[in-house]
Amino acid sequence: MYLKKATQHLVIFTVLCAMATLLSSCRHTNKQEEPMQVQLGYRAVELIALDGLQFKDLNKNGKLDVYEDWRLPYEERSQDLISKMSLEQKAGFMIISSTRLENDWSFQKPQSEGAISSGFNETDLVWDINMFTKKPLPAPNMGAAGTTKDVTQFHKRHFILRANPSPKILAEWANNLQALCESDGLGIPGIITSNPRNHITMDASIGLSVGKTPFSTWPGELGMAAMRDFELVREFANIARQEWRAAGIRKGYMYMADLATEPRWQRVEGTFGEDADLSANMMREIVLGFQGKELGPNSIALTTKHFPGGGAAEGGHDPHFDWGKREVFPGGMFNTNLIPFKAAIEAGTSAIMPYYSYPVGTQYDEVAYAYNKRILQEVLRGELGFEGIINSDTGPIDMMPWGVEELSITERYKMAIDAGVNIFSGTANPEQLITTLKQHPELMPKVDESVNLLLLEKFRLGLFEDPYVSIDAAISTIGKKEFQLRADLAMRKSIVLLRNTNLGEGKTLPIKPKTKVYFETYYPKKGAEASNVFQTEKNEWDIEIVNTPEKADLILLWLVPKSPSLFDADGSALHINLSNNNVDVDYIKTLTSKKPTILAVNYSNPWAIDEIYQEGSKHVKSVLATFGTTPEALLDVVTGRFKPQGKMPFSTPVSDEAAQNQKSDVPGYMEDEGYALFNFDEGLDGF
Repeated sequence: MYLKKATQHLVIFTVLCAMATLLSSCRHTNKQEEPMQVQLGYRAVELIALDGLQFKDLNKNGKLDVYEDWRLPYEERSQDLISKMSLEQKAGFMIISSTRLENDWSFQKPQSEGAISSGFNETDLVWDINMFTKKPLPAPNMGAAGTTKDVTQFHKRHFILRANPSPKILAEWANNLQALCESDGLGIPGIITSNPRNHITMDASIGLSVGKTPFSTWPGELGMAAMRDFELVREFANIARQEWRAAGIRKGYMYMADLATEPRWQRVEGTFGEDADLSANMMREIVLGFQGKELGPNSIALTTKHFPGGGAAEGGHDPHFDWGKREVFPGGMFNTNLIPFKAAIEAGTSAIMPYYSYPVGTQYDEVAYAYNKRILQEVLRGELGFEGIINSDTGPIDMMPWGVEELSITERYKMAIDAGVNIFSGTANPEQLITTLKQHPELMPKVDESVNLLLLEKFRLGLFEDPYVSIDAAISTIGKKEFQLRADLAMRKSIVLLRNTNLGEGKTLPIKPKTKVYFETYYPKKGAEASNVFQTEKNEWDIEIVNTPEKADLILLWLVPKSPSLFDADGSALHINLSNNNVDVDYIKTLTSKKPTILAVNYSNPWAIDEIYQEGSKHVKSVLATFGTTPEALLDVVTGRFKPQGKMPFSTPVSDEAAQNQKSDVPGYMEDEGYALFNFDEGLDGF
């Protein structure tokens, strides 16, 4: 009996101890979960004090609303805010268009002489013609609205920045724009988007890449892929993230997951090459570097483009134009294009941008991808499991409605919303979208889904709590010396050594000390001499740099072919041979015949160089490939200060004829034998 009671007492004691431990743990857990005050940035609203904490009174009603309470889940806050938004506010929220700074005259001739400043451009920009095709529009299109009107009358909160001001002006303007958004209505913050700002590019056009900026300068996207250094790619993205975050640019229309399988395509330069697996690896590192493992207050949200891949353009023509609207798959490789997008989605890309083109000869409807419900719902949402924002490219409703040209503007909006587009890029004026929603109230559940996705992105980025940036931090962070040193390393790693034949005793490269070298860059530009002789006051290389070929032992020729800008296209046949891309072949032949030559070619497309070089060339002793780099980086490689290690991101055809006869959706390494002069993944390690 004693033993039985003792056992019972022991059991009771054990249970009581366990309960005490649990209660203590719960008290400790609750103590840990007590909310900590988050940082609030505000300029145009008051704060609400509650329970020893502070909140922003965004709608200025003097009380704490659910969407203003940073302690609550994002989904709960979003649904509360949606319930407070009018139809007009929701329509404006589903539109993104260009916005302009004071004295920023993007898309038109300057209307004032002052420098770009941090104020607003209050002028509407209205087009009567399609800005791309130069053909008349069925109705005038407002490409950009005056900023105050855009925010307060059109209820816009998504903006595309085109200008390229100083870090100080950029940060000041971003803060001014956020203050305007905060002061209006429900106080919803804005989000500023941009195309890439960190790369050397040959076609720095509005809508493609901003070109030279105050930000750290890295190789072009093809050069980033040529490095085959995915750790450095991630580091690049993290560095650029810090610069963009400091500037107040919280979203990027980037990067291109398209495959460069069509060598004539005018957007090859923005891709990571022709191989799906390489592009997938690049996209994964880029997304994780800019966004992190999940979106947060220090992330830059990315819009991966152009779904489901625009590289198989018929004849290389781009679908910004009606003569380029067809995407063809003669090799049956439609699904291969999805591989880089799958990687971006798995890494968490915030948004996906469908392209203007439509698929030909597939199981899918021949309508542009923004209207293509099966592509967006079955493939993107279903097969790939994408749950983020679908952001149209600029102008599929008003300017590039390929496959649905016969539909009215209202019908196009309805079809695109039904297909799954969440936000429309292009026109600044939401009037036609508002009309569509009023005529088709059955669309409102889809509209609310779209607004929810867009709001969740803003909540996750921390914009509701603090959308403002430090001017001093912007100045000290953007283009920081330490960042540029890492970019300079990438410049060197991106250079590919393709051929290195004998010159006398031993290989041509590295150039022997004290050699006399004539270094010329041949870079065709409008209104300027193509030939430029490299000169420097600080010669860091153990060679003698001379100013004429006659004085030299060796010629170093850096050839930069220049195709017409994408937006200068006229529908003419596209070619990749040098003489059709602004290179004076006779001049080059004459120059290279004077002395043994090291030929470096900058590949913004897979150029065919057979007009000046073939295997066993008498005069050209070494061949290198660059993809946007600097003369200093090239000199470091050819003189042996840096060991070449890059690999080709695509194959280069042996001739333009080979390019004309290839299959647009097939990578060069899968074309018939004899197609390529230089192969994908080719590159010598060292000398």
